[in-house]
Amino acid sequence: MSDALADLDLVALADAIAAGDVTAEAATSSALEAATRHSALNAVVRLDPEGALEAARAADRRRAASGVSGPLHGVPLAHKDMFYRAGRVTGCGSIIRRDFVATTTSSLLERLDVAGAIEIGQLHMAEFAMGPTGHNAHLGRCGNPWNPAAISGGSSSGSGAAVGARIVAGALGSDTGGSVRLPAALCGVVGLKPTHGLLPQDGMMPLSESLDTAGPLARSSRSVARLLGVLTGGACDYEAALAQDLRGITIGRPTGYFAEDLDPPVATAFDDALRCLADLGARVVDVAFPDGEQYAEMAALVWAPEAAAQHLSWLRDRPGDYGPQVRNRLLHGLAIPAVHHVLARRLRGSHLAAVLAGPFSLCDVIATPAMRTVTPIASAVEADSGPAMDRVVGGLSALTRPVSYLGLPALVTPMGHDARGLPMGLQLIARPQDEQSLLTIGACFEAATRHLDRRPPSAP
Repeated sequence: MSDALADLDLVALADAIAAGDVTAEAATSSALEAATRHSALNAVVRLDPEGALEAARAADRRRAASGVSGPLHGVPLAHKDMFYRAGRVTGCGSIIRRDFVATTTSSLLERLDVAGAIEIGQLHMAEFAMGPTGHNAHLGRCGNPWNPAAISGGSSSGSGAAVGARIVAGALGSDTGGSVRLPAALCGVVGLKPTHGLLPQDGMMPLSESLDTAGPLARSSRSVARLLGVLTGGACDYEAALAQDLRGITIGRPTGYFAEDLDPPVATAFDDALRCLADLGARVVDVAFPDGEQYAEMAALVWAPEAAAQHLSWLRDRPGDYGPQVRNRLLHGLAIPAVHHVLARRLRGSHLAAVLAGPFSLCDVIATPAMRTVTPIASAVEADSGPAMDRVVGGLSALTRPVSYLGLPALVTPMGHDARGLPMGLQLIARPQDEQSLLTIGACFEAATRHLDRRPPSAP
């Protein structure tokens, strides 16, 4: 959002609207103007200015007559273009679904509506949510607000870029192997992959039923906590339960897989982050994490056949309507033997039990970098950039995919910037259903480091 409103995160903006200091119409107009001004980022694929402004004016009338309707009253948001709203086109980043009109509305969108949020548009994504870089053969590439030549991450590319550029204060994405956490890390915002199954998946484009998870992105852990409270149907007030310090919390620093092959700037920023968390009162201990590489491979054995099954009829009838990379990944899923898929799913519970009995017996939360490398420039991962592209793309989700396989919740928050000024992300991983610890640690870390105060060059 433009001018002074851009400095307000989601909680501050919602509270300002509730107090009458800002109108919903002003906030929505600012978001729409920012979306137009940042059109070169290609973060937004569809805007609804008339509908959004009409909803904002109605929100202002309701507030004047009877008060706010919920904790997000009048707050403009936008979401990855894969959450269905009845009567509206949802393109899923594809040619195949570019004219698809949903007949039902996602429960998550309905909960945001009830909380008073205003949806201004739909955001860029990788085709059918398959791709970690922000490239899309049909929509073009989504740029990074810190440097348009850098990748934005994916597949929730527009969600990371739109929040990072301060177009909107929050957005929904989806995460099957890192698709919320990678854009959060690369665009310098906060993203949460909740425990698998915590949020409903109805009205959301399916990719892998065993791994798909919706998740919020915002500009602070406190804002993510407010969003999560709404998205879970108000079952828990995560924001109110945020702790003031980290005393009594033990954070595990994994050895082995999660600590290997880190780019020097990433390793330095990670060490600095752990020192900061210790200074805030947390106890930091080394923990041995079971074979993360095996978990990453198991995740591929789960999601690829499930995605191929979702697309089987289109692969047969409309193969030319896929981008080449996405089509190849789906065809690879068809080639995975059923026995490997079944075993990967069957072993998931025992692997999770080993992690809970192993490193999580020694700590409350495990900290890792979100990525081993600094942010790549987009030209290094173009489709025709050869073997180098395969190595870079394959490594982007190396530290996020194992977490998805295990179904654990994980939060990514900025842990500094490299020499080029591009963000680096800290990943925090918790036991199932313990999103509260992640949000508390994130909020305390953000307050101490002030990384989120730094504005991208594209911000107003």
